[in-house]
Amino acid sequence: MVEVKHLVKRYGVKNAVDDISFSIDSGEIVGFLGPNGAGKSTTMNILTGYISATQGEATIGGFDILEEPLKAKKCIGYLPEQPPLYLDMTVDGYLQFMYELKKVSLPRKAHLDEVCRLCGIEGVRGRIIKNLSKGYRQRVGLAQALLGNPQVLILDEPTVGLDPNQIIEIRDLIRSLGEKHTIILSSHILSEVQAVCDRIIIINAGKLIADGTPESIAASLSSDHSLVARIEGKQEQVLPVLKGLGQDVQVDVAGPREENGAPDIYEYHIQSSEQRDLRRPLFRALCQNNMPLLLLKTSELTLEEVFLQLINEQKSLIEEDKPDECQQTPVPEGSGAEDSGDQDPEAAGETAATGEDHGSEIPAENAGEKAASEKEGE
Repeated sequence: MVEVKHLVKRYGVKNAVDDISFSIDSGEIVGFLGPNGAGKSTTMNILTGYISATQGEATIGGFDILEEPLKAKKCIGYLPEQPPLYLDMTVDGYLQFMYELKKVSLPRKAHLDEVCRLCGIEGVRGRIIKNLSKGYRQRVGLAQALLGNPQVLILDEPTVGLDPNQIIEIRDLIRSLGEKHTIILSSHILSEVQAVCDRIIIINAGKLIADGTPESIAASLSSDHSLVARIEGKQEQVLPVLKGLGQDVQVDVAGPREENGAPDIYEYHIQSSEQRDLRRPLFRALCQNNMPLLLLKTSELTLEEVFLQLINEQKSLIEEDKPDECQQTPVPEGSGAEDSGDQDPEAAGETAATGEDHGSEIPAENAGEKAASEKEGE
């Protein structure tokens, strides 16, 4: 549905987007992540045809965004970070205007009714946009993106500035839209991306540094996939039960944990060398031995930890690739310039006065006199 190949966007000598490639299939909800200045908005502006790429190609629904822009843009619904709203218009008037502007061929009334129902703005169609809350303005912006029933929705920070209730509403709306649309979602709220998206793409300094599910990326960054279990019971009684889960099971005691003054509560790290899922056998074993399980979680990296680790690793690589400004370029022997950078300033002045540099035998102050006498001799 969306295909990006070797995309480059250059401003002067700086690559805002530096040779990135990825593809997104129909029906996927993909989170597009990166720090400020990473190239996210530039990439989305290229995908929507707002700016052109320096190199590479981007196709939407099989249409090249530069070669066939009208056909490609019919496949796209775009909600920028600041929704493109006319604040003095009513919601219905604005959607009618955008319907005409996009030259939508679907039946007007039925289509507008359906879009308003999907976005939950049926009750505010007669109100002026500037009098709406920010949450409803985001919904109206999303409604205009849905006009024409595009195959691909590109959403740039759709929940920025919203309160928690509004964020949950927009998140649920995006998830429901993902059943019929391909969605590219850019956001700095990583919990939102993890809750909504099937897959994430992370870019930094214009380069693609990760692409996959949050779980697969976390697994590639850390070899620790143990369970963390908080169990009530004497340590010398709990350990044999845990080790009885199999010969491949390794158990480490993290230490005691107090809960409401209750004694004999310990936290254990449990891992299978064969990467078995130990949750069910662990639960059954503890139940059989009447040992309360107070907490169970995996030790895998969170999306926030994945994001920070990848960005910091990329930053370190960029720093290593930078040339050392203090390092001097070596000069071939015999070039006559090898001493120019390191010569003592005082010695340099002395050399100029005596004319001894580069094998010169004529003092600088007598050079003019000799030239004049030779001319008279001729």
